[in-house]
Amino acid sequence: MMSSERQALILLLFTLLKLSFKSCEASIGVNWGQNKREGSLSSTCDSGNYDTVHLGYLNVFGCGRIPSGNFGGHCGGYRNPCTILEPQIQHCQQKGIKLFLSLGGPYGDYSLCSRRDAKQVANYLYNNFLSGQYGPLGSVTLDGIDLEIKGGSNRYWDDLANELASLKSHNYQFSLSAVPQCAMPDYYLDRAIGTGVFDDILVQFYNSPTCQYSRGNTERLLDSWNGWASVGEAFNSTVYMGLAASPEMSPFGGYIQPRVLTSEVIPFVKNGPNYGGIMLWSRYYDIQNQYSDKIKPYLSNYVWQSVTEAISEAASAALHRILHKPYVATTPTI
Repeated sequence: MMSSERQALILLLFTLLKLSFKSCEASIGVNWGQNKREGSLSSTCDSGNYDTVHLGYLNVFGCGRIPSGNFGGHCGGYRNPCTILEPQIQHCQQKGIKLFLSLGGPYGDYSLCSRRDAKQVANYLYNNFLSGQYGPLGSVTLDGIDLEIKGGSNRYWDDLANELASLKSHNYQFSLSAVPQCAMPDYYLDRAIGTGVFDDILVQFYNSPTCQYSRGNTERLLDSWNGWASVGEAFNSTVYMGLAASPEMSPFGGYIQPRVLTSEVIPFVKNGPNYGGIMLWSRYYDIQNQYSDKIKPYLSNYVWQSVTEAISEAASAALHRILHKPYVATTPTI
């Protein structure tokens, strides 16, 4: 019979293996809130395909505007306030799925007019979406804020990023992500990304002809990915490949067929030290094309190297000594 000491060490080994494998799993994020036919937020989380869901968009704010959002007909207005999303948000978070609020988007009326304005917007975001206080989505504590800025002025977004990071430094637990187009530098977010405060960079590799995939040619895409991976490494940010979930989402090109993504792109990008996974736009198009279903099995990067990284040299040496120690039978005492 195996000694209790050996049993304990083998149990430790399997635990470390499990944790190491988990750390190598890439994730899928998805944008939700732009089409009522995409289904509820709860059903999105119940699909089992996503690790993060990005609620889009808060698309009116700054320069004295009264902040408001557009969630694709799911809610809004006096008769159907977006506080109805509160139990659905809680449902998703109970399943371990992170919820982000996306600022900006392709349509809306938003900009910042000064550093003071950036500070006011940051405080509004914290008080209404990150603090648990009652706000437009109910009494919720979201897991993070996205900056997906695609219009208006390109000024003061770095100030907003710094103000949010300042709030985060006060032990408030939330993440920050930036959503640039793949063309570098991004017109709206270059200075904000340069602050180095973003945990994640969700790069959109579609509707940008100079840096996206074109049929049969991954060279521009992978060159651009390398550039953004270097940015992520410089700022210790995780980088995600943002993709259109169907051709209809990318009228200016860049859609990557799942078979091409899984055979030619994922094997290249997933070995990077700061690769986080895939970000899809959007849930509606993902349902139509079943994109996440097709790619999910190919995203994880299980490598034995991660096991040795998970176990320190001292623990490895001790484990080796015990596992290779000869078993000595003991004579029972009569």
